[in-house]
Amino acid sequence: MKSTTLFGLIVSLLASIGCTPQNDDSVGASVQKIIIAMEPDKDPDAMLEDRVALEGYLTQTTGKPVEAMVPISSAVIYEGLRNGSIDVAYLSATAAAKLVENDVIDILLAELIDGQPSYLSYWITLKDAPYQGIEDLKGQPIAFSSRTSTSGFLIPVWDLYSQGLVDLESGPEGFFGEGNVFYGVGYVSAVERVLDGSAEAAAVSYYVLDKDKHLSAEQRARLRMLDSQGPVPSHVVVVRRGLSETDTALVEEALLKMNQNAVELRNRIFGAELTPADTISHLRTTREALKISRTMQF
Repeated sequence: MKSTTLFGLIVSLLASIGCTPQNDDSVGASVQKIIIAMEPDKDPDAMLEDRVALEGYLTQTTGKPVEAMVPISSAVIYEGLRNGSIDVAYLSATAAAKLVENDVIDILLAELIDGQPSYLSYWITLKDAPYQGIEDLKGQPIAFSSRTSTSGFLIPVWDLYSQGLVDLESGPEGFFGEGNVFYGVGYVSAVERVLDGSAEAAAVSYYVLDKDKHLSAEQRARLRMLDSQGPVPSHVVVVRRGLSETDTALVEEALLKMNQNAVELRNRIFGAELTPADTISHLRTTREALKISRTMQF
């Protein structure tokens, strides 16, 4: 069943991306249909259900056709925003910052986490580990969540550099030791290194430890926060440059109405309340961290 669903999504996506962009050559022309994309980070069947529900809600609220899609990779979303075949997308702060640098998108809305458009990154360790702070981990094996994670890599490295614990020439291995830096494929892969003793600490989002989302209660009971860093800008809803002001306003108004009229659907797709956000101020720490990471030796 899932393979059939995925095949349908792929066919739909290729048809959209392969066509000439829906907007005409005149900048700011209103589109006939608004295309919104979500990153493929959940069960395909669950995302299909959410996609259909979002299409129905936005079509009714904006008063014009809306198509929601779940591409097979985030790279397809980025290219779609560049070539005009995708109008709106829900992205991480890091992905958004890179597209802003290339004049591809503007931020429309940000996710609010406990009332703030940001959250914390944690270093976590075993509950009975002897360490009191990240500075105690000099020469010890650690794990980052992945090379692309905002809270599990980018912001922790920025913080280590800001504290003077790592430098541009030697990077994390200059502090933790050669061969002592592991890059996972997600939060759980990094935490598992701590749980099995192959790493003394892991960099993850706060909710990996504080929320019942990625780990079992038994796993979380064995862990504690060693240190924290941030702020980590929350995920954002972005619009491609060139989408008309009229269409942009329609999308913004419709999504903000979800805070009152479609809370359950909003939470399934966007995680929490949405609020207007300024591109420059929202991405400040992420852009600083990207600048450092690009010149650092890893």
